[in-house]
Amino acid sequence: MGTGPNALLLVDVQNDFCEGGSLAVPGSDDIFPAINGWIDKAQSSGWPILASRDWHPVDHISFSDRGGPWPVHCVQDTPGAEFHRNMALPDSAIRLSKGTAFDTDAYSAFDATQLDSYLRRHGIHRLFVAGLALDVCVQATVRDALKLGFEVELITDGTRAVQADNAPAVFKQLEEEGAELC
Repeated sequence: MGTGPNALLLVDVQNDFCEGGSLAVPGSDDIFPAINGWIDKAQSSGWPILASRDWHPVDHISFSDRGGPWPVHCVQDTPGAEFHRNMALPDSAIRLSKGTAFDTDAYSAFDATQLDSYLRRHGIHRLFVAGLALDVCVQATVRDALKLGFEVELITDGTRAVQADNAPAVFKQLEEEGAELC
């Protein structure tokens, strides 16, 4: 798509994915200095800030009691689904809810959110991406962004993996697919 306007995309930085949450990502507390620094940079540069969130109904298909792979997490209107208080998300940030249907799971911030349409309408070509978890929703989001023709810069100190040992391989794979690491 070529170089053009930028946006900051923060993926699923929610209480249930942070330390103490029902599906906590190891080392998640360590991402906040980087994320907040990028929020400041985006605000001072006039970039849109977008924040995706899992926003599951009770009895969602991804939950282990329904045969899914995950414990109950990020149930709509619960404290676990809230954005983490240590993330300095401005009121002006655009919030994207995914995984909102009972029988459909969503990993990428592009899954049924109309994010692609929003970015194109606003002429955004490059996404700076951070959030949780690197080896699940961040990876899916980066891959979808690349497939859709967006340039992606993955903020390495602003993400952590569910399986920390997987992080180097995920970074390498995403870089090979076209993402830049920053």
